[in-house]
Amino acid sequence: MAETLEQFHEDFFNEVRAQADAAGRFMETSFLEQFGDWLVNSGELETLDVTPYRAAKGMRVDGYGGDPSETDGVLSLVVVDFSSDVTVASLGASAVPAHFRRLENFLEMALSGDFRDRLEESSPGYGLAELIHARRSQIGRARLLLLTNRRLNDRYDGQEAGTLGALPISYNVWDIGRLHRLVSSGRGKEDIEIDFGEQFGELLPCLPAHVGGDGYEAYLSVVPGDLLSRIYEQWGARLLEQNVRAFLQARGGVNKGIRNTILNDPAMFFAYNNGVTATAEEVETVVRNGTTYISRLRNLQIVNGGQTTASIFSSRKKDKADLSRIFVQMKLSVVEPARATEVVPKISEYANSQNRVNAADFFANHPFHIRIEEFSRRIWAPASDGSFRQTKWFYERARGSYADARAYLTPTQKKRFDEEFPKSQSFAKTDLAKFEMAWEACPFLVSKGAQHTFAEYARLVGRRWEKDSDSVNELYFRSAVAKAIIFRGLEKRISDQQWYKDEGGYRAQLVAYTIAKLDQLIRARGLALDFDQVWKAQTIPSALASVLLDIAQTIRPAVTQPGSSVANVTEWAKKQACWARVQDVPFELPETMEVMLLDPQSRKAAVSDARKTQKMDNGIEAQSRVVQLGPDHWAAAAQFAAGRKLLTPADHSLFRVAARPGSFPTEKQSIRLMSVLDNLEAEGFQKS
Repeated sequence: MAETLEQFHEDFFNEVRAQADAAGRFMETSFLEQFGDWLVNSGELETLDVTPYRAAKGMRVDGYGGDPSETDGVLSLVVVDFSSDVTVASLGASAVPAHFRRLENFLEMALSGDFRDRLEESSPGYGLAELIHARRSQIGRARLLLLTNRRLNDRYDGQEAGTLGALPISYNVWDIGRLHRLVSSGRGKEDIEIDFGEQFGELLPCLPAHVGGDGYEAYLSVVPGDLLSRIYEQWGARLLEQNVRAFLQARGGVNKGIRNTILNDPAMFFAYNNGVTATAEEVETVVRNGTTYISRLRNLQIVNGGQTTASIFSSRKKDKADLSRIFVQMKLSVVEPARATEVVPKISEYANSQNRVNAADFFANHPFHIRIEEFSRRIWAPASDGSFRQTKWFYERARGSYADARAYLTPTQKKRFDEEFPKSQSFAKTDLAKFEMAWEACPFLVSKGAQHTFAEYARLVGRRWEKDSDSVNELYFRSAVAKAIIFRGLEKRISDQQWYKDEGGYRAQLVAYTIAKLDQLIRARGLALDFDQVWKAQTIPSALASVLLDIAQTIRPAVTQPGSSVANVTEWAKKQACWARVQDVPFELPETMEVMLLDPQSRKAAVSDARKTQKMDNGIEAQSRVVQLGPDHWAAAAQFAAGRKLLTPADHSLFRVAARPGSFPTEKQSIRLMSVLDNLEAEGFQKS
C-alpha cells in the first residue's frame, strides 16, 4: 500500500534530522534545503538561495528564488515554519497571514532607500535587500512562499494578496500534505490544471485534428496572445519543462525579432511566427453552436515555441504592449501520462529539428541515465571503516524514484532496502550534475542552482555520449560517487570548522569553489586526483580532507567579499569574475597530497581498461537483446527495410543471420544490428 502522510512525515523528519546532525546544522536549515530541492526540481522555483534574516520588528526571510532579472521579473521570497514535533502537527489558517506579513515587511523595507544601511554588509539579509533594491524596476510580481512540515487544511496556492505599493503579491503555502502529494505522485511535480472558463473567463476554440480509433488525439487552435501571456504568467517555466531547447538553455528567452513584430507590426505576427507545438495529458472539450472549444487542460507542455511564449509575456509585462492583434497558432497533441516521459521529449526533439540539439531527449529516458541507474543497482560499494556491511549508491533516474521504490514495501522489506541503499547514499540527476560540474571548472554555474547546472551538464555529457558512450563505464560511476563523497563530506567538515562557525554563511558556494580550486591546482601540475582511493574508503581520506579545508579557509574572502561592484554574495558567486578571482588566490599543495595523485600514464591506463570492459559489456548486452527479439522480429524488420531500400548488402547479410532460427550473431554484429534497427524504427518500423 502507498505510504501514508504520517509515514512520509516520519521519514522526511528523520532524514532532516540525520542531515542536520551530519552537517552540524540546525534542523530548520536542513528542512529548508531539502524541501527546496523538491521545489526546484519540480519547477516551482528556479533556484533556492538560503539567506536567513530575522528582526524583532516582525521581519523574516529564509531564502529567495533567484535574481528577478533571470526569472521573468518574478521575485520569490521564502519563509519557513518548522515544527520539531515528530508527529504531524496542524497549522491553523489564522496563523498563516502572520508568516506572510513578516515577508512583506522585509520586502517593503528592502524596496526603501535606507534599510540596507542598517544591516551588516556581510550578512545574507543585506545581500538580498541590496538585490531587491537594485532590481526594483525589473520586479513585476512577488511570490511569497511559506514552507512548513505542519498540515494545513486550507489551500493557499497562488492566492492573490493585493499589492505592496504597485507590486502584485501572491501567497503560496507548501505544507507537508502538499509535499507528500508531490512526492507520492511519482512525477516529481504538481499537475498543471487549466480551467479556461473559471481561470481566464474564456474558452479556446479549436478544430479536432485526429481520426478516431487510432489512439491519437490532437487539436489545432489559434490562441489569443493575451491569453497565452496570462497562462505563462501563472505557470511560467513549468510549461517548458519538456521543451528541449528551453531545457538546455535553462529557460525560454526573449527573441528580439518576435518582440519587434509585436510592438511594430502586430497585424503580421500570425504570418511571420511559426506558432507553438504543445502536449497535454488530458483535454476536455465542449461544443457550442457547432464550434468545438477546449474547456480544460491537464499538464500542458509547450515543447516548441518557448521563445514565442516568453516574448509575448515579456512584451505585455515590460513593454505594456497591446496584444489584441496578436494570435498564435497551436498544434496540441494529447499524450497519456504512462507514455508522457517517452513521447513528449520525442515530439520536442522533432519539433526543434531545424536546429539540432545535442542529447535532445536528455531526460530520464536518455541512455546515459539508464546506464548510470543500472550501475547503481548492481555495483556494491566497499564497506567503510568500522563496518562489515557493503552498500550501494541509489541513482534517481526519475525524481522521487527512491521514495517510490520504498513506498510499497513491508516493514521488513524496507529495513532490508535501507540497509542496501542508505538514504544518505541516494542522489538525483541534479545532484550528479552539481558534483561533476564542480570538477569541470564551473563553480559559478553550480552556484546558480540545480536547473542551470543540469542544463550545462546535459550539453556536456550529451556531446561526450555522442562521441564515445563507452567512456560512461564503471570507472566513471565510481568516480562520480567519489565526487559525491567529497562534495557531501566537505559540506560537513566545513560546518565543523571554528572559522566557519564564527563567520558563517555561504557554505554551498564555498564547497563548489574549494573543489574547483583543488582541481585547478592538480591540473596545473599535469596530474589527476585518484578518485579510486575515495571510492574504496567511502569517505574523504585524511590527507585530502586537510587540504580541502585549508583551501576553503584561504579562498573564503575571495568568495564572500565581492567588493563594491556587487553587494550580494550569493549573486557574486554566480559570476565568472568570482571564479577568476579565486583562481588567482595563491595556494601550494603540500607534499602530503602526493599519495592522492595520479600521473597521466596511470590515469590513461585505467580509463582505457574501463572503456574496453564497457565495450565488451555493450556487445554482450546487444547480443542478448538480438536473441530476445527473436527471428520473427528480424525477418519482419528485413522485409520492411527491403521495400524501402534501407539496408546495405552487408546489413542484409546480418539480418538474414539474425532471422535464422538457432543462429547467434557475434557481439560486434549484434551492436551493428541494434544500431540499424534503431534507424528502421525511426523510419516507422513497428513489429505487428
